[in-house]
Amino acid sequence: MIKAFWRLCLAGLFVLVPAWATFLILSTLFRTLDNLVGRHMSDPIPGLGLLLLLLILMVVGLVANQVIGQRLMIRLERRIEQIPLVQSIYLTLKGMTDVLNYRSRFGRSTVVAFPFPRDGFWALGFVMGAAPGMIQVAPSTTLCMVFVPTAIHPFTGFLAFVPEQDLHPINLPPEEAMKMEFSAGLYKPRAGWLEAP
Repeated sequence: MIKAFWRLCLAGLFVLVPAWATFLILSTLFRTLDNLVGRHMSDPIPGLGLLLLLLILMVVGLVANQVIGQRLMIRLERRIEQIPLVQSIYLTLKGMTDVLNYRSRFGRSTVVAFPFPRDGFWALGFVMGAAPGMIQVAPSTTLCMVFVPTAIHPFTGFLAFVPEQDLHPINLPPEEAMKMEFSAGLYKPRAGWLEAP
């Protein structure tokens, strides 16, 4: 009983701490910018700090994507991940923002049906590409990496390495497949989605 209580408290803590940290960081940035701008104006405009914060976020995002490039960003992230206290906070916040990239990652994938977790049972998955060379254990077949989201909370799931001949592409856009996953099967796609594309 006590173990279950502590497990629930710990789960709640893992949800609240990153959310609270994000809120504190953003509200501190907003207040700082609002005070900084308001100090130099005779009639401060409420909410100008929010607009400035959004502008700064857009400029930093633009610089990160276009000017600096992905390689430098990866190097910078690796350095940040080496700092002990900053590492835990940064990785938690980065994990939360990676959720926002979920749609763009899986929007380019092929939706397949395949036997999972064993023959006789079927699952929908997203083909993420060919498995790395070290995992290609059978020379006669190519293994593909297939992400199988869990229902209701599709940000988590299983990464299955499936022989290419066992994958059955279906006539279902990734967006529709995600809706099915989010709703735990309650969402019904248009007729004919189980046919090959």
